[in-house]
Amino acid sequence: MTGWIGISLGDIGGIGPEVALKAIAAEAATDDTRYLLVGDAGHLDRLNEQLQLRLSLEPYECAAAGGRFLVHNPSPEPLPESVSPGSPPAALAALRWLTEGAQRCLRGELDALVTAPVNKESIIRAGQTFIGQTEFLSKLAGTNRTAMMLLGQDDRGRWLRVALATTHVPLKRVAAELSRDKIEMIVELAAQACRDLGLPRARVAVCGLNPHAGEGGQLGDEEQTIIAPAVRAAQARGIEVVGPLAADALFHYAYRGEYEAVVAMYHDQGLVPLKMIGFETGVNWTLGLPFIRTSPDHGTAYDIAGQGKASPSSMRAAIRLAKQLARTRG
Repeated sequence: MTGWIGISLGDIGGIGPEVALKAIAAEAATDDTRYLLVGDAGHLDRLNEQLQLRLSLEPYECAAAGGRFLVHNPSPEPLPESVSPGSPPAALAALRWLTEGAQRCLRGELDALVTAPVNKESIIRAGQTFIGQTEFLSKLAGTNRTAMMLLGQDDRGRWLRVALATTHVPLKRVAAELSRDKIEMIVELAAQACRDLGLPRARVAVCGLNPHAGEGGQLGDEEQTIIAPAVRAAQARGIEVVGPLAADALFHYAYRGEYEAVVAMYHDQGLVPLKMIGFETGVNWTLGLPFIRTSPDHGTAYDIAGQGKASPSSMRAAIRLAKQLARTRG
């Protein structure tokens, strides 16, 4: 059965539209998936010609219409031909496109949403309250039981899958953001993600917050008062989970395949090792949403936008994961 994958194109001045077109062109021959590109048609047409991809981009009329590569702009007016990267019009358009894609998923019109990068700073400068796409989509879906999982593999097929207990918060606030219930919930989501991926086991390992996992309370007590109780609670519910473990050693064992997923306490604790092994293939997957959402694990890359040299590897991995999960949910 043909699936529908939506792609919100992100900041029009970044590399999102470029990697989206390159990725669907590369994926086109692998199956009969249909794509709804949510963004500005004029920009996509010019980019399609510039990149010589020869994709048959068509305006979206309705789901029953023909065509595989359809374009829909929810904005009443097209964007100007020239839009500065990070400008307010680009930032606000990116939010409209993100919202449109998510709402179509919530209505059951799309099987999954892949989101191209936006620029948080430019969105805030445009007058919007914004933490990140994960938080924005969680609020739109009316849930706070979500988590960011990053997945990537090296050139030998060895994976890291990392769920984050905290995301875009200053390091000095991380400890205050942690709670037993939150960590237990993220362990549960990480274990369910392993099952959704069809992995034979769902072994989850949880990082400590402090060096050496607190050194028995000598380097901090969050491991004893918050993280360990959360792990025990998850174990009592039948989840195969261990921790808190010292993060520096834990990622080595996870990389060797002893755990299917890791729960990291903060952004860089989890993403530094992930990007070391899967910089080109990293995918951001929002766990806990009522619809499938994936994203490439990179930013807008304004410095190379418009030059035709952005790699679509991460976007293609995000699309493949979205298709895989859509097939599983059936």
